[in-house]
Amino acid sequence: MHVGPEQSRHDAIAAGPPIRKLFRDVIADRLPGPRPPQAAMLLSAEIDPCWDDRIFLADFCNDIVHQDTCHPATADGLVLLAALALDDRIPAQYRFQAVNLLFRAATVAERRLAETWPATAPHADPESEARARSTVQDRTPDLLTRWSAECPAVRLALAGLAVVFPTDRTLPALTPRLQVFTHQHPQGTDIGDYVRFVLVLAAQDEDQIFTVTEKLTGAYWTGTARGVPTRARALHLLGQMLTKVGAGLTAGFRMGSGGREGIHAVAG
Repeated sequence: MHVGPEQSRHDAIAAGPPIRKLFRDVIADRLPGPRPPQAAMLLSAEIDPCWDDRIFLADFCNDIVHQDTCHPATADGLVLLAALALDDRIPAQYRFQAVNLLFRAATVAERRLAETWPATAPHADPESEARARSTVQDRTPDLLTRWSAECPAVRLALAGLAVVFPTDRTLPALTPRLQVFTHQHPQGTDIGDYVRFVLVLAAQDEDQIFTVTEKLTGAYWTGTARGVPTRARALHLLGQMLTKVGAGLTAGFRMGSGGREGIHAVAG
């Protein structure tokens, strides 16, 4: 049977690892108009023969946020991550990773400041960082509306976004929403400390934030100079904590079919 050029191109686009095909379908549905340049990795007829789900995901994320830095196209690519994080067809572990990457992009300026103080961060791009932050801020309300439908793992990442972009509505809601985590995960555990630190940030008491940041970094985490602005130090710490929580969750997601054991092991 003769296969025409258009059919061949369609078959090539449909090829590749399963997660690429799933991402492609979600983006095609959710972003029918002009798409960011990073969408070419989903829609191009060219397939990297080395791609499996893990390598493709790493390449795709790296194309948006390269080595924890923002570049001129980062803000456009974050639109793709937000669309994926909003879609129930995307497995929970990938929604968690999408929200985590949105958090990292939104906080890169503060976290880099904390790491390099008082020097200027190498490879900093203030304009791209500001655009990335604004893009994430615009999409955070839609992401937070999914709280009640989300699994506990993704809620942890959403809690981080909520304190990056505090509002009079979201901050009071965090205490009851995170209550199940504080009950099930005591202080001194990765999730327990992360959730309690989120609640400290939500209280917006700078003296308390400074004190708890000092206490936690002194005990467990990479510290930052005392001269760094308190918010930058706190977000640097929160980023470390979310990364460690995410590493534990990723291991849990791999425990069973579809990641269900990992999801429910977090809380209830």
